[in-house]
Amino acid sequence: MSDGVEVRVTGMAWSTALGSGLDEVWRALLAGDSGIADVPSEHPLRNGRAAALPGLPLDKDPVERQVSLARGTLAAALRDAGLSAAGSRPRPVLGTSYGPHLDTGDVSLLDGWSRDAVRGLGPLKTPVPVTTACSSGSDSLMVGAELIRSGEEDICVCGAADILTPAKRLGHSALGTMSPTTLRAFDAGRDGTLLGEGAAFLVLESGDSAVARGAPSYGRLAGAASSNDAAGLAAPDMSGDGVVRAVAGALRAAGRDAGDVAVINAHGSGTPANDLVECRAYGRVFAGPARPVVFATKGAFGHTLGATGAIEAVALLLALRDGVVPPVHGLAAAMPGFPLPLPAGAAARFDGDLGLSVTLGFGGFNTCLAFEGAP
Repeated sequence: MSDGVEVRVTGMAWSTALGSGLDEVWRALLAGDSGIADVPSEHPLRNGRAAALPGLPLDKDPVERQVSLARGTLAAALRDAGLSAAGSRPRPVLGTSYGPHLDTGDVSLLDGWSRDAVRGLGPLKTPVPVTTACSSGSDSLMVGAELIRSGEEDICVCGAADILTPAKRLGHSALGTMSPTTLRAFDAGRDGTLLGEGAAFLVLESGDSAVARGAPSYGRLAGAASSNDAAGLAAPDMSGDGVVRAVAGALRAAGRDAGDVAVINAHGSGTPANDLVECRAYGRVFAGPARPVVFATKGAFGHTLGATGAIEAVALLLALRDGVVPPVHGLAAAMPGFPLPLPAGAAARFDGDLGLSVTLGFGGFNTCLAFEGAP
């Protein structure tokens, strides 16, 4: 991903169960708050708790919910970058896992929703849709960065949106991936995940374009890489090989090594299998003296499926900005053998400018984004 073109993050926005203001939500995360609460269901579930968005009624048509969520968050990211009235035509790269498709059965929604989401937002180019399960948000950022580095685009607005639906809740309940208690990533007693909904979009811009516009920067997307386990539809490769390849590839693309990493925003889904895969992978990548602090946000936001990688990228950039990470919500005692520091109960400080965001998705998708904080 190098080629000498700098990819800056010049705008960000998110919509989460804890709110939508960048600093408002960040303060709530640092305080250890969670948006997971009881959410009514017409069907019996393994757990009736989830992280629903305030102000987006669950009884609204799921297609309308998906498009409304994406459009509002996308518009906020463009405003944050100072692009709402600009003459540029950013390329949207929009991800989701299934959006409303599981409940409607309409396969055209897997890409059609992205065109609806950008309608009325000004001079945007035709969106590029991305659907790679729970890695969709991260992969959208990787695609946008490559479009900029190749010279195809100067500005892309990248990210993902995903909503709670009855089919998704039923599916995770039936699969047994839904926790019967609560989501506690990397805890010795972890027993599953809990779903959430949300969106996040980041404006990626070439360094030359950002300088020409006088646009401030949150940081740089210095490198990215992905891999696939090719092991199963839902189960990961328990060796962690795929995660190791993605992390190593992102560091190589960034021109950095494991010893430079200060912080990791982990996938941290809270399922016994996924957390163990991450534990094994980090133990291999960081076998030397480097001990970056690891945090995870799904205990606060729920597992937002296709949106999770984009939401976690925003959280990582805010962590790099402030030199602090939030506590892992629900963490009481770290799982045996976890190789790196995990903040429990209180926020933790760190030093350094390089952070990794790691996402794992059904189908064996692994994506790692390497961000450098703004100087």
